[in-house]
Amino acid sequence: MTEYGRGPGSEPWHPQDPLYGDGGWEGQQAHIERRPAYGGHPQQGYPQQPQPQPQPQPQQPQYDDWNQQQQSGYGHQQYPYYDEQGHQQYVGHPQEQYQHHGGWDAAAGQGQVPYAADPGDPYGQQHLAYGGQQPDFYGTDDAYPPPQPPGRRRPEPEPDPEEEPEEEQHPFFTGGGDDDDDEEHELQRRSDRRGKGKKPGKKGQKRRNGCACMVVVLVFGGALGGAGYYGYRFYQNRFAPAPDYQGDGINQSVTVEIPKGAGGWDIGNRLKEAGVVKSAEAFVHAQNDLPGAGGIQAGAYVLKKQMSAVSAVKLMLDPKSQSYVIVRPGERNASVYDAIDKKLALSDGTAKKLAEKEYKSLGLPTWALNTQYAAAIRDPLEGFLFPGTYPAAKGMKPDSILKQMVADAKSKYDAYGLTSKAQALGLKNPFELVTVASLVQAEGKTQDDFRKMAEVVYNRLKPTNTETNQFLQFDSTYNYLKGTSNIRISEKEINSNQNPYNTYTHKGLPPGPIGNPGEDALKAALDPTRDGWIYFVATDGQNNTEFAKTYAEFKQLKEKFNASSGN
Repeated sequence: MTEYGRGPGSEPWHPQDPLYGDGGWEGQQAHIERRPAYGGHPQQGYPQQPQPQPQPQPQQPQYDDWNQQQQSGYGHQQYPYYDEQGHQQYVGHPQEQYQHHGGWDAAAGQGQVPYAADPGDPYGQQHLAYGGQQPDFYGTDDAYPPPQPPGRRRPEPEPDPEEEPEEEQHPFFTGGGDDDDDEEHELQRRSDRRGKGKKPGKKGQKRRNGCACMVVVLVFGGALGGAGYYGYRFYQNRFAPAPDYQGDGINQSVTVEIPKGAGGWDIGNRLKEAGVVKSAEAFVHAQNDLPGAGGIQAGAYVLKKQMSAVSAVKLMLDPKSQSYVIVRPGERNASVYDAIDKKLALSDGTAKKLAEKEYKSLGLPTWALNTQYAAAIRDPLEGFLFPGTYPAAKGMKPDSILKQMVADAKSKYDAYGLTSKAQALGLKNPFELVTVASLVQAEGKTQDDFRKMAEVVYNRLKPTNTETNQFLQFDSTYNYLKGTSNIRISEKEINSNQNPYNTYTHKGLPPGPIGNPGEDALKAALDPTRDGWIYFVATDGQNNTEFAKTYAEFKQLKEKFNASSGN
């Protein structure tokens, strides 16, 4: 032992050394590492009593007293360090040496506890204040290396001049960002702090940086490319001329059907799909530039392929380019079928045969199919090919045209409420109302005649009719039966025919309509006059129709007719 109880070399200082805890590297560390005992509050240490001079033969109680004093003030925390051979040693207090020599170990082996737990300790921390075992803050993987004594500290390694300092890189540019990379980076950082790890090679880092840069380039390149594309499209739509053909087209015709209500863009797209124009934009521009081009009507147009937009618009304004079938008010179905065959370049009778065979699938209303006159009706579609203009050109199918005509008729009849108004007019069903409208259309010559003619029909159908006894006696029904339009029919011929369509020999209405009534005749059938008309005569044989209420007045009108015709 040296002066003040210090031994040579690495032997720890004696507790009775007056400089213990005040000087030297180990004493300073012991003072710094003191831990609070109760929830973070500073531990109140017991005042250190002056130690007696060392006795030649120390007794066990002396060491017990000293151990109690050290536990109350400092605990028994050990601090590791490395000796010259690199072996890990611990700098501790003398109490720990005596524990190894049987002081504390013997007590522990006998199951003795130096201090019992204080029941009044609310936090159960008393054993820490009196030397209880505390965790080793330098023995875990994530801790800093333990401090070294001044005499055993090793100098820091000199930096390699050939290695360049690495710059901090964001995880996005280093290819990081996921949990695994973050954990690996953290482990590497801790290893570097301890001096146990090696820095990652610059080659791998450059590879990751290169991949990240490539991703950035691709992202920004895609964004710039998308912006450029939409910018080009915007420029093309607003400023650049629309794609267009040149000239009047090639020697190849095509039919284009334009529906009702179609606008410029819709027409342009249909022409583009048919190969007539190169773009819908060019057609719209030409339509806006040419006067009157906004009046292009619905219908079927026969045009040429690869026409300039201006040439296409001009040709569509020419009636010669339009291909359609016109159904006129009062026109019979037979002539409509013939017109469809011609427009579609079909053999004669094709549309008529289709109507006879497929009439149930062409869209007729239910009340037109379930009629008591079904067996006697000559044509189930008669009266249901509504007057109008319908696209019809080569390449189209006849059933599509017929369906459109029937659909228009059904729409009109539903709009006027034929079902509810038929009974109010003394009719059995709306089918009879359509039949009345067809008679009004066939016998009336002008629009002013229609309401009077409708009253004549209703008055002759009445059971109280004693003038004609419920016989209509219309030449138009007989002409429909014969497929003619004769004005003069002999009484012998009429009286010899007993077909239900002959209203001279059969009372009441014919089995069905005798033509396709127009909207004016339909309105008149729904709202006839109430003047008592029961007779009428076309006194000029053409357009001048006069009406009478009695048979005597009728005879006068008939004589007037004979005089005008030269009989």
